Amino acid sequence: MKNERPGYRHELKYLINLADYYGVKARLTPLMRLDPMAQNGGYDLRSLYFDDLWNTAYTEKLMGIDTRRKFRIRIYNGSDATIKLECKEKSGQYIRKLSARLTRDEYDRIIQKDYAFLLARPEPVCRDFYLACTTRLLTPRVVVVYDREPFICDAGTVRITFDRNVAAGALGNDLFDPDLPLLSVLEPGKMVMEVKFTAFLPQFVRDVLPPKAAEFTAVSKYVLCFEAVRYRTAEQFV
Repeated sequence: MKNERPGYRHELKYLINLADYYGVKARLTPLMRLDPMAQNGGYDLRSLYFDDLWNTAYTEKLMGIDTRRKFRIRIYNGSDATIKLECKEKSGQYIRKLSARLTRDEYDRIIQKDYAFLLARPEPVCRDFYLACTTRLLTPRVVVVYDREPFICDAGTVRITFDRNVAAGALGNDLFDPDLPLLSVLEPGKMVMEVKFTAFLPQFVRDVLPPKAAEFTAVSKYVLCFEAVRYRTAEQFV
């Protein structure tokens, strides 16, 4: 399957159980390697998602709009050593992620609604985020937390991740709060498996994918977490 859109990748999502996980991992481990970024087998991801007054990112996902985008700020293992401003775009069967590194001071400025510095940044995602915040009034919606186990393969630039303990920040949107109360959004024993590839999907990966019926395309982690915390304030989620 050739990727005819430079910068974009294919993405498949599956909701799997522990039996699926152990079976797929056992067959993939001899053929793929753990992402060097992972320490002790994986890492903790925290993402602060933004949406506008009309909850466009949430609504478009539910409606299955073919072309859409959402913004988030992401950190790893609760640390401010790496802070990324990201825009995830979807166009048909393709996805693309635009990214820029932030300092802790820049993150704090965004939270305080001080966006002017973004115009001086060279990365396109900074300009796009500035425009979205100032014209569509993007604001923080929910912190999404999960543990990720990532595997990579050079053939087809394949990346397979297992995301477990998916949860929403229950009381507030502070990415760096180590005591942030969390609400689990998946059934016990369930996790999300994501398969991303650029040029093609090797046959050995195709052979171990869950059955087509298990493909997890209707709901995203953002949607699940957004819905889990709608109770927080009536005025925030109109």
